[in-house]
Amino acid sequence: MDFIGPLCLILITTTIAGHFANRIGIPAVIGELLVGIVLGPAILDWIKLDGLVNAFSDIGVVILMFLGGLESDLKLLRKYLRPAIIVAISGVILPVLIMGGVTYLFGFSFLESLFIGVVFSATSVSISVAVLKQYKALSTREGATILGAAVADDIIGVLLLSLMISLLASQGIHAGGHQPGILIILLEQLAFFCGTFLLVKWIAPYLMHLGERLIVPSSVTIMSMIICLSMAWLANIVGLSGAIGAFFAGIAVANTPYKSILADHVEPLGNSIFIPVFFVSVGLNMTLNHFLRNLMLVIVLVILAALTKWLGCGLGAKFSGFDNLSSSVIGTGMIARGEMGLITAQIGHQAGLLNNTDYSAIILVIILVTLISPLLLKQTLKKSLAQD
Repeated sequence: MDFIGPLCLILITTTIAGHFANRIGIPAVIGELLVGIVLGPAILDWIKLDGLVNAFSDIGVVILMFLGGLESDLKLLRKYLRPAIIVAISGVILPVLIMGGVTYLFGFSFLESLFIGVVFSATSVSISVAVLKQYKALSTREGATILGAAVADDIIGVLLLSLMISLLASQGIHAGGHQPGILIILLEQLAFFCGTFLLVKWIAPYLMHLGERLIVPSSVTIMSMIICLSMAWLANIVGLSGAIGAFFAGIAVANTPYKSILADHVEPLGNSIFIPVFFVSVGLNMTLNHFLRNLMLVIVLVILAALTKWLGCGLGAKFSGFDNLSSSVIGTGMIARGEMGLITAQIGHQAGLLNNTDYSAIILVIILVTLISPLLLKQTLKKSLAQD
């Protein structure tokens, strides 16, 4: 019951913030992220990032990505699979090289610099999905490429993290927990994607039909959430983001006759409770510890974090045949950092590779980049939609 008060506060403030954000012409997600910063440790310290907030946040991002998959066009995703992979690869290389090189010039060791480069190679597409949904751009070729690149980026991020853990172990630095080998991870993820194919083709249609025949209220919606949460859980087990599993669950369910029903049922469920908590939780990660001491480092890294993803993914899109404006949309859609970056940074901190001061600075940069990315995506989307 102690959580109900903070939950009410989150829902009241995010509703008001989202309203005024829309009124002044910025994405509602910006207002919700700012609520997390204001109510969290950075300013008022009224809400802590505890177990219940984390649990609601995890469900929120899962439902958000499920809705993203539900509104996606599978044929379009297949069509733009090749450019999505190129975008993901180019969008990983540039942050690792440039951000790793710049932090080395700031006095970090080679291993620390390489680790920071890996932290900022990850993309969190959940924020971009919210903006793409708001502007009805999920089922465009740019939206399909961003979503496909996010899946590839997640796989690359897991592999880079595994390599870094192995490198840390070779230097006598313990990263915590038993870490499986890269070959095992690849085999597990291959099995996951094979299972995803079976889900889209046969399992989801059968389960949804079975759900319709069950004599319980909202049986079809319940069955869709079972598929969604199961896929998120399985994705997490094989080392991928749960958001990726939920996204594929949405695609699978979208290829059944129940798509229109679910859009009306699941979206209110997510937007009324879980999704606002997810956006607030991103802001709750932010603290202002050692802010002035790290001010120059934070400013430089925020600029580079945005530029390296925008240029890296934009160049990959340009190389794949997109024009300048579409490439810019794809680049800005990949700027946001999130759960993978936060997890990677935390591993470095727990291993003693990043001290408290540097860890606070890296988390602050991740939050600030995540905060500005919807604004940049909105501007490029407006130009693109005006051109169309």
